[in-house]
Amino acid sequence: MTTEAPAKAGRREWIGLAVLALPAMLIAMDVSVLYLAIPHLSADLSPNSSELLWILDIYGFLIAGFLITMGTIGDRIGRRKLLMLGAGAFGIASVIAAYSPNPEMLIASRALLGVAGATLMPSTLALIRNMFHDPHQRTAAIGAWMTSFMVGMTIGPLVGGALLENFWWGSAFLLAVPAMVLLLFTAPVLLPEYRDPNPGRMDIPSVALSLAGVLPTIYGIKEIAKDGIAWVPIVSVIVGVVMAIIFVRRQRVLESPMLDLSLFNNRKFSASLGTLTLTIFAMSGVFFFIAQYLQLVLGKSAFEAGLWTLPSAIVMTMAAGVTPMLARRIKPAFLMAGGLLIAVVGFAMFTQLGGENDLALLISGMVVFHIGLSPMMILGTDMIVGAVSPERAGAASALSETNQEFAMAIGVALLGSIGTAVYRGSLDENLPNGLPSEATEAAKDSLAGAVTASTNLPNKLGGDLVDSARTAFTEALHVNAVVSAVLVAASAVLIAVLLRKVPVTAPPATEEEATKEPELTKV
Repeated sequence: MTTEAPAKAGRREWIGLAVLALPAMLIAMDVSVLYLAIPHLSADLSPNSSELLWILDIYGFLIAGFLITMGTIGDRIGRRKLLMLGAGAFGIASVIAAYSPNPEMLIASRALLGVAGATLMPSTLALIRNMFHDPHQRTAAIGAWMTSFMVGMTIGPLVGGALLENFWWGSAFLLAVPAMVLLLFTAPVLLPEYRDPNPGRMDIPSVALSLAGVLPTIYGIKEIAKDGIAWVPIVSVIVGVVMAIIFVRRQRVLESPMLDLSLFNNRKFSASLGTLTLTIFAMSGVFFFIAQYLQLVLGKSAFEAGLWTLPSAIVMTMAAGVTPMLARRIKPAFLMAGGLLIAVVGFAMFTQLGGENDLALLISGMVVFHIGLSPMMILGTDMIVGAVSPERAGAASALSETNQEFAMAIGVALLGSIGTAVYRGSLDENLPNGLPSEATEAAKDSLAGAVTASTNLPNKLGGDLVDSARTAFTEALHVNAVVSAVLVAASAVLIAVLLRKVPVTAPPATEEEATKEPELTKV
């Protein structure tokens, strides 16, 4: 008896993919573009320090908090419907943010942007899972989607800088409006609707518990990363972890759980999710320092720093095109592990930075790292969404995105703390004599504080302080690069061992075979 292979996607699906890439790119841009606009909106709206922090952070908090909820809602009401609702809300919130007359309005609009953004990411990835049933095509589609996200992060500072040079700070928010209007007009034509035909009853307590688990945890981690250990963020993390445990226990007894914990019994899903999380954790800690290194050590403006990230975006785009072809010949475990070992080389290059005249080395390290990272990001995400049935694609996509948010937050907090400790220890040993106490405290707080404090000192003393701070910061970057390299190498070993039995992707005979894991269902 012969069975038919899954139908291949046609022109409509590939054009639809281009439509789906827009939200991913814009969400990434919305994160990075605001940092350039801060001086301009601060001068116009005069927010206090607390309001400014909420303007910056509430968007990311609410995206992380609502991802699981929105992924589950999309499975129930339809991914296209949720995507369009989110696009409309995102466009309206962008206009409100652009014309906010005070900090309170801007914070509220940023909060709405976060909730709307949480509808877009799992909806786009779940729709890709449903539109591209052929494994090879799905891998290529996820590669294109992932590339659009990375390109958005890269060009955010460039586009934002260009807008702010010619318009007011609100123009940075209006950038999303035309794209969302285009999405609303084209989605009904190009994107098919998918929903779970038997979703079960929505459990409202689970929604509340998921928010109570994610929001306090992300808040506490980010506060620790910014201001160090204190009681409020520690208690916040503890409360979040307790709520998350209660959430998980509730899912075990529900007939229609909001989060299907049986997904973790699938080795492809759990191993890909775990190693992808560990890799992003390692990456975020180093790139938190590299962004500062470009501007505060090498003296590049925010716009120039963004410009110098373009080579990484270009090679990642190229790698996204090559990875699906390599996946036809090389087992995914070995392709991902090999890529991660290349990424380790990129980290090793960062340990050779000397604090001056090494822009070429820094950019080369970033390029090598992104080449190595691409197979893990593309194939890992593909395995996560491909390991579940199409009906549960929204929940799986949301879980993947939530894990990445946690990984980035924890990476910045923990690896940032390690780097900060090294920076302060090195600076203590090399502070110039005769430095005022105020300048000493500012310099120990951060490299940015040292640079600012130097402007109020005599030329030689200020220059010596900046040199010492830059040297200490470079040493901190070296240590973080070593720690991250070890973590990425561990990820390579784990993925090679855990997924070594997964064969080279071949078109399955049926959709049922595409999701069936006969040899790898138990960890």
